[in-house]
Amino acid sequence: MSETRYFHISKTGKFTRIDSLKKGLSFLTKKDGYLWLDFFKPTKDDFSELIEPLGLHPLSIEDCVDESQIPKIDEYHRNSFILFNAFHYTAGDLTVSEVDAFIGKDFLVTVTGHNSENRKLMNDIERTVGLVEENVGQGPAYLLHVILDLVVDQKFIAIEALEDEINTAEEAILSNLAGFNPADLLHLRQDLLTVRKSLFHEREVLVKICRLDCPFIPKKSIFFYRDIYDHLSKFFELTESSRDVVTSLMEMYLSMLNNQMTKISNDTNLTVRRLTFITTIFMPLTLLAGIGGMSEWSMMTGPENWKISYPLFLIIMAVLGVVNYYFLKWLDKRRGKKGDLI
Repeated sequence: MSETRYFHISKTGKFTRIDSLKKGLSFLTKKDGYLWLDFFKPTKDDFSELIEPLGLHPLSIEDCVDESQIPKIDEYHRNSFILFNAFHYTAGDLTVSEVDAFIGKDFLVTVTGHNSENRKLMNDIERTVGLVEENVGQGPAYLLHVILDLVVDQKFIAIEALEDEINTAEEAILSNLAGFNPADLLHLRQDLLTVRKSLFHEREVLVKICRLDCPFIPKKSIFFYRDIYDHLSKFFELTESSRDVVTSLMEMYLSMLNNQMTKISNDTNLTVRRLTFITTIFMPLTLLAGIGGMSEWSMMTGPENWKISYPLFLIIMAVLGVVNYYFLKWLDKRRGKKGDLI
């Protein structure tokens, strides 16, 4: 649902809520302070009345309602258009929303709400601005700094949440490799790439501002924006480090999984080897038992001697089994193989 707020900010930093846009625009001619127009989820029609008095460019208005834009700064004759991203990370889901700003000599227009799932970034902005009234009264550039600083602070919360997810993934890999889902690492990597892309372009925006490319941000306010640039650079480095950690975790997961599969394969090979060894021992015994069983009552000594021939036959089979066992062990030792077979 669209929502709009209008404020007049005096040179002393005092906020005055304005009921209508027409009344707000009338303050532009009084040269007393400046005007702040805050839009939440606006449509193109909401900007129609601002094109003429504030000189908003149709291309910038198009960017305000397009959710697929990257951070940037565009310079126009009567204003500058700045696009930033706000991050929100909850329950493993990263949401990236836009924060748009038009800054002119005596006005600031902010646009939020698109792709934000109804989260209002500017809910506490009046209280935040109230803490620095003296600075905010110096011009719209100082108010813009407060807003961008708030956006950047929330980025850190999201990045910290991502780092916690990475630590949780590492613990899951070490404690329960079989139950770990590698898709979680891929999801984290994609979120970090999204954050990195946004931070990279936002740093470029701050470089242009600190280089005084924006005529509506005075030189005396630049050191505030340098502070934001320092924060973005720090977050960019944290994101790069986190990406390296995720890559290492993926390699560790694959390595541990490969080691586990190798161990299972070795155990299977050892079992098969043992069974083969046992089978090799009993094969000649099975042959002798088959031959002997064909003449059960007579054997080769006659039926009257079965009490002697059967025990003797069993003894011969036992001796042959023992000889076969040690012969195979000797062959195994000769080949240089180690380890018990049974």
